[in-house]
This record gives sequence, C-alpha cells and structure tokens, in this order.
Amino acid sequence: MSAGWLWAEWPLAGRVLAGVSTREGGVSGPPWGALNLGLHVGDRPAHVLENRRHLAATLALPADPGWLRQVHGVKVARLGALEAQPEIEADAAVAFEPGVVCAVMTADCLSVVLADRAARCVGVAHAGWRGLAGGVLEATIAALGVSPAELFAWLGPAISQRCYEVGDEVREAFVTADPGAAAAFVPNARDRWQADLALLAQRRLAAAGVSQVSGGGFCTFSDRARFHSHRRDGAASGRMATLAWLPGGPQRA
Repeated sequence: MSAGWLWAEWPLAGRVLAGVSTREGGVSGPPWGALNLGLHVGDRPAHVLENRRHLAATLALPADPGWLRQVHGVKVARLGALEAQPEIEADAAVAFEPGVVCAVMTADCLSVVLADRAARCVGVAHAGWRGLAGGVLEATIAALGVSPAELFAWLGPAISQRCYEVGDEVREAFVTADPGAAAAFVPNARDRWQADLALLAQRRLAAAGVSQVSGGGFCTFSDRARFHSHRRDGAASGRMATLAWLPGGPQRA
C-alpha cells in the first residue's frame, strides 16, 4: 500500500513543499476510494485516520496537518508552531514557521497554494465558486502579509470547465463585480453555463497583484482513477488533501 501523491510543479519546488493526494493507496473501501482523507463523508473514521497517518509517514511530514472545518467561506486560520492544531472553522490557512503543515480538502473545488519568493510564508486556500466569489484568495494574500508581487501560486486539481455546469447565479456572482469574468463562462445547450474555476482564480490572483501562477490542468471529474469528485460521485465521494509547508524546523517524535 502506498499513498498517492502529486508534488506541485512550480518555481518554489524544494524550497516550499506542496502537493495534493490522490485517491490511490490507503485502506478505505468502496465507494470512497482507497485514500479518503475526509472524516465527514460517511467513511469509517478508523480508515480515514489510518489514511492520514499513512500519508504523513509517506511524505515524512514534520507535524500533523492543521485540518480545517471548511464551510465555503473566506476565513483564514493562522497556524502556529508544532503544537497540536485543533480543527478550526476556516477555508484557508497560513503559516510562517518551518514544519507547520497547512491543509485543505477538496473533491472538485480548486485548491490554491501561495508562498513568497523568499520562502518565508506559505498558505493554502479552498476555492470553490463561493469562496472565490467571496474573496478567499484575497483574504489569504492579506493574511500572508507580503507584497502580492512577491507571491507565487500553484493551482491544484479541480473540476474542468467541460464538466462543470452552473446556473445564472454563479455567473452573476463573478460578472457583477468583474465584467471580464464572463470569459470564464461558456453557454451550453441547456441554457446554463460551463464554468472555468481555474480561469476565475487566475483573474482574482491577477487583480490582487499575483502574476506568478502555475498548475491547473487536472480534471477531478473526468480522471476517476486518480481523483475524488463530488459532482461525479455525490455523497459517496472521498476527499483529497492539498498540503503545503516550509521545510526544516523540528521533526515529529
């Protein structure tokens, strides 16, 4: 059994450690896929905790991740040095010390990792359409406290535009504030829209002053072998985790 993992391919590789789990490996049974990291989707808690333990061992994590209770909002948790992190209601996390592991879980929503050029701070955001429209990326950038021009972003796997049908309310949530966001929505034959989450995130990042953006390109919905997808599998979907941390610092016992 080996835990599935994709490392972020971005200019900070090696200086900021980041990536996303897949559904491969682990001990969960059907319908959750083997490597489910979400405790809230009906899987056996013992299986989820073993999956988390195994992933941590595979990656040699310096500490347990700071798991969040995500609500599709814009709150950002600031994680402290290596004491146990209580579960916090938030949709993004930032850290400023080596060895503190930020985490968000996804199963179609976009995850976005942010870190500065000097590798002094790191953050990760859960960016579904509600979070993007509400300003979760802007809130994470503000919480990092450095010039946006010094930040790099990496986009994790998410549902692709081809697979992501939304209604008028989603389009209006973006276009009302940013008319140019209309480019991220293509009409379909059902009088609805195909939305491009990655493009919407790129627009928000660019408007905030973040120009160095990598990643994207993986579709959670269509790649059944590697990724969990709530839109595809409904309540039976497991969760992937995007983790990011600064290397160094004390190691776990």
